Amino acid sequence: MEWRMAPPGMAEAAGAVVAGLLAGGHEAYFVGGCLRDELLCRPVHDIDITTSALPEEVMALFPRCVPTGLAHGTITVLQEGYSLEVTTYRTESGYADHRRPEHVVFVRDVREDLRRRDFTINAICCGLDGGWIDPFGGERDLKLRVIRCVGEAEERFEEDALRMLRCVRFASVLDFAIAKNTWRGLLRQRDKLAHIAVERVRAEVERILEGPHPQRGLGLLLRSGLLPRGKAPFPWTGRDLAAAAARLAGLGNLESARLRWALLLHALGSSAQCADELLRAWTFPGATRTGVVAVLRVREAWDAALSSARPEASGAGELLRRRWIAAVLGYGQSAAEGWLTLLEAAAGANAASASDAGAADLSSYVPYTDGGVSATLSAVPGRDGVSATSSDVPATAADASTIPTVSTSLLRSWTAEMPVRTLPELAVSGHEVTAALEKRPGPWLGVLLNQLLLAVAAGDLANDTQLLLQAAQRMDRDE
Repeated sequence: MEWRMAPPGMAEAAGAVVAGLLAGGHEAYFVGGCLRDELLCRPVHDIDITTSALPEEVMALFPRCVPTGLAHGTITVLQEGYSLEVTTYRTESGYADHRRPEHVVFVRDVREDLRRRDFTINAICCGLDGGWIDPFGGERDLKLRVIRCVGEAEERFEEDALRMLRCVRFASVLDFAIAKNTWRGLLRQRDKLAHIAVERVRAEVERILEGPHPQRGLGLLLRSGLLPRGKAPFPWTGRDLAAAAARLAGLGNLESARLRWALLLHALGSSAQCADELLRAWTFPGATRTGVVAVLRVREAWDAALSSARPEASGAGELLRRRWIAAVLGYGQSAAEGWLTLLEAAAGANAASASDAGAADLSSYVPYTDGGVSATLSAVPGRDGVSATSSDVPATAADASTIPTVSTSLLRSWTAEMPVRTLPELAVSGHEVTAALEKRPGPWLGVLLNQLLLAVAAGDLANDTQLLLQAAQRMDRDE
């Protein structure tokens, strides 16, 4: 077989493994997702191999092996710097936990092995000579751009409930339709998602939201009703997600995963505190969670500043500048820039909605050729913009007519003008302050240093050691 989408070194290593198995008197084929991606002209990152050889026979043929899944027939062969999974033909049965088979039987017919797989587009294999085995029409479904279960959809989802999210993920990432019978089977089995570990669910949802067509995936998740049935909390209804559609129109334009999650939670009206609790419950890594929450805290700080400002008040612009600088210092320049990026994404989404009444209708993503399911998020008028009414100031907090307008470019200019942004940039250390004030370190020191930082960042003080120590003494006396 000639690989076009796999790295040459990987393709050569995989070919050597298949050739070694054939030379040992066994059958061996490339199988699954690598062939799917090759046929779709997508980058191939892994090449899996299926074989009639038993695990011990595989290990006997190759000197460097890792028995990664011996009970299920999977051996990782280390070949020319690559790790290649080699799995014995098998059938499976007894999925008591709706995730893993209780019984695995090694077989000699590759078609029996392909029959146990999830979707037709993943149930294809190809030999070293380029001969294809495709008993369930996977190549046809790739041309039709449709996700279809192998055999009965309800059985496939009953065996492994995670396959329902994989179905949505493949439809989203590949921009495919879902076959009518596969969709119906998903709806009938969706309660089974309650058996799947939160980490597994989160990983699939991450791939959906961070993929090339996140709105498509969100539309399918909305229509499927899967997420409210999982173990992780999902405090929103389908109506909530539909109402968020207008704000999410720019989701796919955000390159940062952190900002995509922040925009989703923002569009759903989540507070920073609730977002923190939710991301913890969904087992997100700490760095992702804190990054998302910091962006939402900048939003809340800026909304509070806007709700307290009035255009007619003397010094309103200066007050907003200082409040913005305080938000940058409090939550970091990265979080502040992230919030501005979200504002601009939302403004672009509103502009698109104004020029194209169907911009938020996700059904246009789906080329249905076989009665697949449409996924549509209903559009609602968006309130976001590049103006200072950043998003969520309640009507009771501030009348829209009294909220000043501040562009994101002005906010960025305020950030750029800050001479310092972090405590280490101050020309005075905590040790110097305690020595000058002749006081023992304590919680007061952090408060005082942050006051100095704000004064320098806002331009009230020069970043000079003696001036800062003098200011520290005045602040201490005023206490």
